[in-house]
Amino acid sequence: MTVKIRLARLGCKHRPFYRVVVADEKSRRDGKQIEVLGFYDPLQGKEDANRVSLKFDRIKYWLSVGAQPTDTVENMLFRAGLIPPKPMVVVGSKNGQQSTSQHVSPITGEILN
Repeated sequence: MTVKIRLARLGCKHRPFYRVVVADEKSRRDGKQIEVLGFYDPLQGKEDANRVSLKFDRIKYWLSVGAQPTDTVENMLFRAGLIPPKPMVVVGSKNGQQSTSQHVSPITGEILN
């Protein structure tokens, strides 16, 4: 049984409101949940304190036991400072020269080994 940290949609038509939940990978988007970890309101202003609310201690627990966040939740957790960014991979350059793939740090832009 794989456990995911993902968003469950609530609210009315054209007024979305999301809960950050822990759920089994095979359950439906709005189906059975194991635990509610917070909420996300995309209609609030970007600097509004009520836009995102997360239970940091419970999220750290679920990540420690192997729960996998979805891409959207992973971006939210990165912005909150709970997880490090994914390394970016540079495949080629714009002028057409092919080079070997290199890992680049998304924070500093330096090439990693």
